[in-house]
Formats: sequence, structure tokens, C-alpha cells
Amino acid sequence: MLKLYYAPGTISIAVAITLEEAALPYEAIKIDFKTAEQTQPDYLALNPKGRVPALVLDDGTVLTETGALLEYIAAIAADKNLVPADPKDAAHMRSAMYYLASTMHVAHAHKMRGSRWATQQSSFDDMTAMVLQTMSACAAYVDTHILRGDYVLGDNFSIADPYLFIVCNWLSGDGVDVALYPKILNFMTEMKQRASVGTIYEKAML
Repeated sequence: MLKLYYAPGTISIAVAITLEEAALPYEAIKIDFKTAEQTQPDYLALNPKGRVPALVLDDGTVLTETGALLEYIAAIAADKNLVPADPKDAAHMRSAMYYLASTMHVAHAHKMRGSRWATQQSSFDDMTAMVLQTMSACAAYVDTHILRGDYVLGDNFSIADPYLFIVCNWLSGDGVDVALYPKILNFMTEMKQRASVGTIYEKAML
């Protein structure tokens, strides 16, 4: 059985949602960020990056990085059509995922993970102060250019949607008024109505 190492509320939950969508059995193993379990030798032996998610396959192979895990799940559950067949649609889907990974997730991380980029408290304070502005700009981009309807691909659900759902869950905590972004509001409503997301809430993973 697949083993998913996750932490509640983190981007790793996008992988859990996708596993539910794919109807793949998995064991969810919680990593406690409050005690910095991700920095301990046992977990670092599994994932030297000291981050989540990590997905352990039946043969012991360890996969990391959210986008890669989502692509793997889609590939082994091809009948679920989680990646579009049309190359242009697939490119838009991946464009959304790369934007989330390279820009929006990084903007959010500046609030609490400033030590990844700086050493001075004044620098941490500056980064934290910018989060509302940068995350608002990201939300505007998502609302205008990424969401093509109820989902990233309009009416069709894809692996980009769990990714976007988790990142958009961070907006309110970053001070962003989500009501200003009607497409995001609608998207979040649609996602919360999916059985996969309901199951994740029931499991208290989010």
C-alpha cells in the first residue's frame, strides 16, 4: 500500500485529495511540524529535504515534490482522466501547477519561513509585511488567468485543482479578502462539495 507522509494544512494535502480522487488505497502518516518532526533523523532518512509530502511506493521507492506525486497518481490511475489528453489543456494545467509551486507557495512561505532566504529579523519582518500584497497579486492572477470556469480546466477536474485548493486555503490566513475574487470563491465552493475533499475533512487532515 502507498504511504503518504503529510502535515495538516500543508500542500501535502493536495496529494491526499488526489489519492482519494483516484480511489487508490493509502496509509496517511502524520508528520508533526509543531515538534519539528520533519527535521528529525528518522524522517530525514526518508526525505532529506525535511519537507512534506513524501510518498513511499510498494517497492520502497520514495517520491517527493507535490507536482511529481500528482503526476504519478494520475499515471497509475489513468482511467480517472486526471490529466487532460489535449496537449494545450495539459499545458495550461501544468502552467497553473508550476505557478503555484514557484510563485504563490513561495509568497506564502515568506510569512513563516523567512529563514530560508535571510538571517536578520528585520528581513523576516519585511518579508512578512509583503505577504498580503504578494498573495493578493497571486489571487488576482489565479482569478483572471488560471481558473477557466469551476476548475482550472473549466468543467473538467484535473490534478491542478487539489493543488490550487490547498494554496487558496491559505489566502484568508494571509489577510487576503477572498470575496474580492469571485472565481476563487466559486472554485472553493465546488471543491468542498467533492467527495474526496469531504473525506479529507472527515479524516481531519485539513
